[in-house]
Order: sequence, then structure tokens, then C-alpha cells
Amino acid sequence: MASQIVRRLARSRAGGLFSSANPSFLDRSFSAAASDSNMIRATLFPGDGIGPEIAESVKQVFKVADVPIEWEEHFVGTEIDPRTQSFLTWESLESVRQNKVGLKGPMATPIGKGHRSLNLTLRKELNLYANVRPCYSLPGYKTKYDDVDLITIRENTEGEYSGLEHQVVRGVVESLKIITRQASLRVAEYAFHYAKTHGRERVSAIHKANIMQKTDGLFLKCCREVAEKYPEITYEEVVIDNCCMMLVKNPALFDVLVMPNLYGDIISDLCAGGIALAEAVHGSAPDIAGKNLANPTALLLSAVTMLRHLDLHDKADKIQDAVLKTIAEGKYRTGDLGGKSTTTDFTKAICDHI
Repeated sequence: MASQIVRRLARSRAGGLFSSANPSFLDRSFSAAASDSNMIRATLFPGDGIGPEIAESVKQVFKVADVPIEWEEHFVGTEIDPRTQSFLTWESLESVRQNKVGLKGPMATPIGKGHRSLNLTLRKELNLYANVRPCYSLPGYKTKYDDVDLITIRENTEGEYSGLEHQVVRGVVESLKIITRQASLRVAEYAFHYAKTHGRERVSAIHKANIMQKTDGLFLKCCREVAEKYPEITYEEVVIDNCCMMLVKNPALFDVLVMPNLYGDIISDLCAGGIALAEAVHGSAPDIAGKNLANPTALLLSAVTMLRHLDLHDKADKIQDAVLKTIAEGKYRTGDLGGKSTTTDFTKAICDHI
């Protein structure tokens, strides 16, 4: 089974999170300007907490693999930028807009401080509407489930995360869930196009339309419309609570899942439990920040996805193979993988495999 998963990973080129603002990203690559004509400039947000440490691992691995990337680093600010209403500056956002490609480490937003979430700011300002999170079992690393190979595609701009909340009267607060036909159609189109181009056979729309008949009902209506254009792809609809139960019992039942924003946040984290998730969905982990204990795998595999997006498939394969071999060998594993290696040791082992 392990060999089958490896072959499918190579075929699907699924390596990590990719939040896309362009539905045609699957069929083309960007060429970004850099000071050296042979280099590609990419924006790097190291983030906070363990972010700078795992971002440093990515830079080291890229250097050893001779990846033609020139990083333009931007850090979270210490004061709110009035142009973005968050700690992310306008200049940081402009960097991504200009370079067309970027890599983001974990960013923690202080709770209840009256400003926009850092992640929400990125998604809204850059129109990153499709959040793609592959979840799969890693060959050589035993987890509760051995046959997992699924993709969660989360609508990334609206739903409960629209940020529209207000106090009606003292002690009563309303939060608006926004679902639009335009956003639902484009994320559904993205999910089916992804399934078709990556050799996937089934798309599951996750919802709670039995309760939220208008909002989730509109989302399902849009998914059904798109499904009719892809008769070769099996389409099904699964209620969110039943989906969670099925994922806990047997996650191998799913292939590609598409869902509104909040459900996607919950489901992707559920999938990460005990399964290698090729994306830095983890938080900034301030409790181990600066201790050389963080596992850089998630950000590394997310960086692999970025390389595939840039059509640097040889480099992506080389790095992904090195990561998988390091984990499978078991000699150098960080604490979260049951080992005692440091971030530095783990990174060096990956570089040695390259």
C-alpha cells in the first residue's frame, strides 16, 4: 500500500496547502521577476513562534537542492497597519501580488484585540479563495490509519469567517454567515477540475443544509450545477457531522472533499490527527519556539507544492523524496514523530538525502 501511495502522490503532485486566487493555476506556471534572470522571486512569510525556525529549514533545503528561488522575506509587524487593519503591512501584500507566489509559515493572531486576523487578511486581500490541503499516510511512519489519501478543498473567503459581527443589544451578538453563488461556484469548479486533472474519482460536498437550508442549500445547488459538467467524477453530498464520524472511523472512504469555510477549517484539522498533513496547518507553537524542537515537514511539503506550481517538478520530487526517506528511515525524527532529534538534525538528514 505504501508504494501505491507514493505513486499516487507523484501522479497527483499533492504536496501541501495551496490557496489559489486563480482557477487556472493547475495548467500554468508563473514567471516572477528577480534580480537574476535565472532566479524566481517568491515572498516568504516566516511567521512567528516556530515559524522562523521551520522557514530556515526550508531555506537550507532549497539551497542544498539548488532551487532557483530568491526569497523576499516579510515579517509580521508590531503595529496595526491602517491600510490592512492588521499587523500585516500593505507592502507585504504588494510583495505577493508582484511576485505571484509565496510561502507562509504559521501566524498567530492575538485573540479579542479588535483587529483583523492575519490569515483572514491574506485571504481577503489576495482573494485566495481555494484552500487545498492534502492529507495522506506517509510510507514508513505508522499511524492509526494506513490508507489515507484525501484532499480537502475549503472555500476561503466567506462563510462564518466573513468577519461580520455586531452587538444587537447588551448580551446579544450576531455573526453573519455569508454564502454567495459566485464564491460557491468557483470553489466547486476548482474542486472538480482538481479531481479531473489529478486522477481523482470522487468529490464529496460537505454541508449542513438540513439545518442551514438557505446558506448551505445554495452551496449544494452550486456544487450540483458544476457536477453535471463532470459526469466522469462521482459526486456525493455528506452532512458535516456524519462526515466527521466517517473520517474518524475510516478516512480512506473519501477522495476529494469540498466545503464552505468553517467546515473546511474543522475537517482539515480533524484529518491532521495522526496523519501526515502536507501543509503548515499547525499553529505557531510558542511553547517550543526557539528550542530547536519544531518539525519543519509541513512547511517543507507546502514549499514542494509551490515548486510544482512553478513547474520545478524535478526539484520538488527531489525534496519530497528526501523528506519521505528521512521520516521512513526513523533515525532522525522530531518529538512529534516519536523521536528525539532537533530541528537542525532533522533538516540536516533531509539535506544529506538530497
